[in-house]
Amino acid sequence: MSLILKFAAPNVARRAALSSQVGVMANHSFHTSRSLKQAEQKQTSVAAEASREPAPRLAQQGSMQLSLETPQNKAEYVLSTLDKVTNWARQGSMWPMTFGLACCAVEMMHMAAARYDQDRLGVVFRASPRQSDIMIVAGTLTNKMAPALRKVYDQMPEPRWVISMGSCANGGGYYHYSYSVVRGCDRIVPVDIYVPGCPPTAEALLYALASFQPTTARQPAARWRRALCREPSLIKLAVA
Repeated sequence: MSLILKFAAPNVARRAALSSQVGVMANHSFHTSRSLKQAEQKQTSVAAEASREPAPRLAQQGSMQLSLETPQNKAEYVLSTLDKVTNWARQGSMWPMTFGLACCAVEMMHMAAARYDQDRLGVVFRASPRQSDIMIVAGTLTNKMAPALRKVYDQMPEPRWVISMGSCANGGGYYHYSYSVVRGCDRIVPVDIYVPGCPPTAEALLYALASFQPTTARQPAARWRRALCREPSLIKLAVA
């Protein structure tokens, strides 16, 4: 009987300790699952609130998605509409700056003649860079002519684009290894469209000019004014 009591007492103690450990583990798992559920509910509520937020607030949270912005007042509505009107007018009145340097200029003149009649598309050559939107570099650019090219480009108002017409303007062409020729006018001014050929046809140049229409439709003509409307303090900086 004493042996039974001797072995029974430790077993009872072990069973009590084991049951207490099981209870602690169950309680811990209960609290853990409860905290996980609370975290999931919190994430769900945050996502629901974000989905209900207006588009302008989402656009202001560190992203530059201007498509989400909506006018906040009448002034912003007028200025945002000014973008569309300005870009619409620019699409139908692209004025290139002639910079004929070699034989490619003959094809550029051909585009302006009666056969292709660039005027019907609103393309009119301007003699002043301050009235031009596009510069057509047609022909071989030499080292001595490069500073003049850059000076004329700097005098053009924003937004401005450059067309490199012909193999010589694109990369030197036939005179690529000449000591006096610039191997591509893109070393002097940023080029937007390259027209290949020696010389390229007038149709190719006309197609290059038509390719600018989708680009001009997305120009932010009055976006800086919208920034001033949202931050009146910037007006003092702009005036100063």
